[in-house]
Amino acid sequence: MSKFLTPLLLIVGVIFLNSCAKKTVLYQADGKMEDFSPIYSDFDYLSAKAKIVIEEESGKITRGTMNLRAKKDSVLWFTISPGMGMEAVRGLITSEKIQIKDRIGKEDVNLTFAEFENYYGLKLSLDLFQNLLWANPPYRFDYSDRLLRVGKSYELTQVREQVRYFSKVDVNSAKVAELVSNSLDDRGSLLASYATYQDIEGKPFPADVLYKLAYKLPEGTQNTIINLEWVSIDPQSTPLSFPFRF
Repeated sequence: MSKFLTPLLLIVGVIFLNSCAKKTVLYQADGKMEDFSPIYSDFDYLSAKAKIVIEEESGKITRGTMNLRAKKDSVLWFTISPGMGMEAVRGLITSEKIQIKDRIGKEDVNLTFAEFENYYGLKLSLDLFQNLLWANPPYRFDYSDRLLRVGKSYELTQVREQVRYFSKVDVNSAKVAELVSNSLDDRGSLLASYATYQDIEGKPFPADVLYKLAYKLPEGTQNTIINLEWVSIDPQSTPLSFPFRF
């Protein structure tokens, strides 16, 4: 596996292709958000499946399959397969660190979030991962943030730990429609665009998402585009297992 894929797989390492998945039901809002009250995804445990395409700056295009299991605010677990039932990568993200077992490229990762930021220039956390995946604002709104109502969106600007986040929150879905993130030292940036949402037990979850990332490596800045289409998201109350070891 290309070492340039490592931070990308962390962002989207929650996905799996399922050709027999049920047809996506798009979310239809029954009203508009008058006050700023975005809908945060609610679950105890969750599994999710989707299609993914990764386009690297070199022109390389990667298509694969991934599988997610999650315990809210505790664990994100994923596997990645290039096809034919072969597992290429298995990963575990907790509140403390990021661990990835690369079975093909042998480029394993076992880093705290601070160590990951120092190497790649991207500030991440388990909470931020969850919010990026489920189209939530990156942080809860507080008095230090800038909030404006512009047309059919709320525009929210937040600065946390030397990173600026600009979110457009759609008043119909009460979810993030677009997010732009830049580190104040210009070491890394992220754009996330949520084109459509699907109805999961009466709540909006992402259906089609585009990510654009820029991050630092010793070789220089890398730019990558990620397209993904969620084909199933299944919130659960029954505990799931998260098998992982190096």
